[in-house]
Amino acid sequence: MSTQSLKKILIANRGEIACRVMRTAKHMGLSTVAVYSDADKNAQHVKLADEAYHIGPAPSKDSYLVADKILKVALDTNVDCIHPGYGFLSENSEFANACEQNNIAFIGPPASSIEAMGSKTRAKEIMAKANVPLVPGYYGDNQDPTFLQAEAEKIGYPVLIKAAFGGGGKGMRIVEHAKDFLTALQGAQREAIAGFGNDLVLLERYVNKPRHVEVQVFADNHGNCVYLGDRDCSLQRRHQKVIEEAPAPGLSDELRKEMGEAAVRCALAINYRGAGTVEFLLCDDEFFFMEMNTRLQVEHPVTEMVTGVDLVNWQINVAAGVALPLTQADIVLQGHSFEARIYAEDPSNDFIPCSGTVDGLYIPATSEFVRIDTGIKQGDEISPFYDPMIAKLIVHDDSRDAALSRLSTALEQFHLSGFSCNVSFLHNLANHQTFKQGAPDTHFIEEQGDALIAVDPAIGTISKVIAAFSHLSSLSQAKTDPWSSLTGFVLNQAANIVVPFSDGSIVATKLPNGFCIHLNGVDYTTTGTIENNHCEMFINSSKHSCHVVNAQNTITVMYKAQQTQYELIDKHYISEHESDALPLAAPLNGTVVKHLVKVGDNINKGDAVVIIEAMKMEYTLNAPHDGVLISYCFAEGELVSHGDMLAIVDESEAQ
Repeated sequence: MSTQSLKKILIANRGEIACRVMRTAKHMGLSTVAVYSDADKNAQHVKLADEAYHIGPAPSKDSYLVADKILKVALDTNVDCIHPGYGFLSENSEFANACEQNNIAFIGPPASSIEAMGSKTRAKEIMAKANVPLVPGYYGDNQDPTFLQAEAEKIGYPVLIKAAFGGGGKGMRIVEHAKDFLTALQGAQREAIAGFGNDLVLLERYVNKPRHVEVQVFADNHGNCVYLGDRDCSLQRRHQKVIEEAPAPGLSDELRKEMGEAAVRCALAINYRGAGTVEFLLCDDEFFFMEMNTRLQVEHPVTEMVTGVDLVNWQINVAAGVALPLTQADIVLQGHSFEARIYAEDPSNDFIPCSGTVDGLYIPATSEFVRIDTGIKQGDEISPFYDPMIAKLIVHDDSRDAALSRLSTALEQFHLSGFSCNVSFLHNLANHQTFKQGAPDTHFIEEQGDALIAVDPAIGTISKVIAAFSHLSSLSQAKTDPWSSLTGFVLNQAANIVVPFSDGSIVATKLPNGFCIHLNGVDYTTTGTIENNHCEMFINSSKHSCHVVNAQNTITVMYKAQQTQYELIDKHYISEHESDALPLAAPLNGTVVKHLVKVGDNINKGDAVVIIEAMKMEYTLNAPHDGVLISYCFAEGELVSHGDMLAIVDESEAQ
């Protein structure tokens, strides 16, 4: 399609990227169309769009991944272009072809370019011809497990198994020893089928201590192609990025230019069009091609912040046949930018995804220095069916040090409640001395262990005092007569009040203008107000500001980037220890994908029993003790809720 004028756009995606694309489209004067699943009926991207249409049940395989449903909406609503966002159908060549065949501009590269890079094996062949360095590995079509294991032996362990049509850390396994290869291969193939519909894998030598540096490229239909700087994406957990920055620190001008020009050669080699990202492994001054993502990247905002370019605007214009507005010489990087990905997950529990209701959402003020891309509002539901990333916090300043300081401050002002999130983890990361000195390698988070989830004891103490003050204030507000308001009243004695926290009750004394809270042998005099969950209070004459959310029998305090939840005991309270012996209970909402042991078999403590999938990742649950597997509580393919027992192991029947 070569029209110079696009008027109506369908965004074939959800969440923050759908909202982000709509904002630019509306600014350009385009009418917007959203699609949504059962789980997203009340989602923000639906509310933001001019029109919205239902496309199926919550699982993405029945909705956002069904090209025919989306195309039908596009044809019925007479849109003239489709933006796929990232994930879902963004790198589906058949979908791109179908759009073009129906005279709908696909806002992305031609199907032939997607196909060339969609298979990592073919991509490696093309890059070799383009004289781009490659990591040693096997990129062929032979998928016989015995053959692949033999190839792994040739490459030498550790070996990386990677889904040929995958991305985002899904369908990927690191294998340290030969004995673990076949199990890892099966797991990678299952994730690849679930996430990308194709279980083809490739093998690579696992490069130790690399940095992950990528280059943003952009090409039009007129033979022009430029690179818009680079990004460092080395801070990763489970092979998924958590903080990205632009430009990549520590690169010489010569190396930066060499990588940029190599990325342009990649794009030209496949007749590319639109926004694309070429990813490299950087080892000192040596770099290796990893893959090319033929779409807009999650971390594209940091490039926008340092270039002043709206990449979605460029995407839409290029899809309409417009030439690139800038040449390579025109592109100048200004300052430094960071992006922190806000996930609904529990960093203290191996970053397990979480779902629930957004009970509280309070964000820093946006400005030329601070940008927030999100698809949620307070009261929204975080579904277990999709990726747990719910927002992106992006900052910009004149230097890396200034931008990193701004990121730290903004994270302290980003408050979420209703489920666990990674804001505190990101804050610890942003303030880590090693990261402050420059980008570390991709193993940094893994090697730091518990250091990045540690809680400052002083912050923990203040948070608990704030939680107690919130509870005491709610008691005072709930009483309407003078006798009821004297909680803890004893004649001729101080009015003591018990705050029944589940981890140990604490005592407070009512004061004329507040409370004296007794905690760990220290008295804290507190006064202040809580209005609309915003708390302004003095603790021993020091002022503190935070947000506090009371929900049922819990109090969530969001203070200095730390989200802490306190449980209150009441008649419905169940001790947390009652669940200590239930490691075969579902740790989150998800789907049972595989039973690993036959009913009736003897098993040992720690043996893998069942695998569940949630938010696009697999989780293996292990036997709590030696015994016999009596039964599975759910069949393969069935949905489970958090806390559901998945299998029963009887210790008494162990032989």
